[in-house]
Amino acid sequence: MEREQAQRALQILANTYPDARPALHYRTAYELLVAVILSAQCTDERVNKVTAELFREHNTPQAMLALTQEQLEGYIFSCGLYRSKAAHILSASRDILEKFGGQVPAAFADLRSLAGVGQKTANVVSSVWFDKDAIAVDTHVFRVSNRLGLAHARTPAATEEQLKAVIPQADWSKAHHWLIWHGRRVCHAQKPACGGCPLAAECDFARQGEPTAPAARQPAKNTKTAPAARNGQNK
Repeated sequence: MEREQAQRALQILANTYPDARPALHYRTAYELLVAVILSAQCTDERVNKVTAELFREHNTPQAMLALTQEQLEGYIFSCGLYRSKAAHILSASRDILEKFGGQVPAAFADLRSLAGVGQKTANVVSSVWFDKDAIAVDTHVFRVSNRLGLAHARTPAATEEQLKAVIPQADWSKAHHWLIWHGRRVCHAQKPACGGCPLAAECDFARQGEPTAPAARQPAKNTKTAPAARNGQNK
């Protein structure tokens, strides 16, 4: 996509989603970090239901570490990948206490050093909490940007670099949310609503009638028996 066309597409997104913001519920940097870790292959709606219960008593690193791995698994089972997510959250909580004085670190390299924190998670926390310019590439951003033609990449990392090249740095964080909202409301993975899409005239996918990127991976479904939660009931 030519830069001029990209700017038209971005302006349409900005006009269409002026109030785009994170869907995850959080009050602190630590709550945001945990919520983003839980959101891997899981819907934000499900994460918000889980954290509403989890954060009642366990919304700090100290309080989280009062839980055993099994107890934490009981809270977060419905988010999927619960064993690895529980291990990552406990490990990250321990490092935040022991290495960073109990505070979620602002430096990108320090964020990436925490268990369960990859490029996407570090970008989300950097952008949303620390107000730094960043583009986090989740399944929505990957799908929409490649369909539009803002990127032509097969991996999230390559997509991020291509988006940075075509989007002004001051708009990186806002564009992340515009693309997510567009993916949720219009550019669905299976049946994109191209007929009513305000970006149709600028979109490679809509003009060509075929995808320019692999289909987005859907959230994992749980088929296992939930572990017992802290009070003996499943969360």
